Amino acid sequence: MKKLLVITFIALGLTVFAQNDVKAEKLLNEVSTKIKSYKNISIDFKYELNNASENINQVTRGDVVLEGEKYKLNILGVTRIYDGKTLYTISPEDEEVTISSENTEDENTITPNDMLSFYEDGYTYKMDIVQNVKGRKIQYVKLNPIDTNSEIKYILLGIDATTKHIYNLIEVGSNGTKTTLTVNSFKTDEPISKTLFTFDESKYSDYYINKLD
Repeated sequence: MKKLLVITFIALGLTVFAQNDVKAEKLLNEVSTKIKSYKNISIDFKYELNNASENINQVTRGDVVLEGEKYKLNILGVTRIYDGKTLYTISPEDEEVTISSENTEDENTITPNDMLSFYEDGYTYKMDIVQNVKGRKIQYVKLNPIDTNSEIKYILLGIDATTKHIYNLIEVGSNGTKTTLTVNSFKTDEPISKTLFTFDESKYSDYYINKLD
């Protein structure tokens, strides 16, 4: 699930801001403010991975619930639960649970708890095209990584101009891989179980428990 949702609000330095389109910066700030106002967010999405040269074309659906730093993500038959301190990756196919701290992730992976704010650190941005999607005005913002050695060539972030919610995200890698995340449903402040982000090891007594240092 490398670079999934390519879901910390870190301020950029003044030098970086100077390189950004003022209108794009304003729009992204509005998106950030809107996202921060919700207690929790539930998203159903479509995930597409394409690389013509490698003959890769993968399409799947997934869902994620986010509350602060916590999240529960289901995709590709795998469930990932992060309780704010520990990440549990549950794979029924392998009958294995991997337990780790989230920082054991690949540094290029954008995890669900920052999927809606990753652009606030490490990118310059400018306004791009506007598209009409089933009557919705989707304004795209193009993000270019500051790190010249980044595996990401650029990202297009589609934002609903009315709701200020993220509609889709298109990541183009330097190796030609194109990853597209499209939000099918976006629900906020719904009642959720108090144990949603709690891993119950007793339910996986037959699984191999792999604890990483």
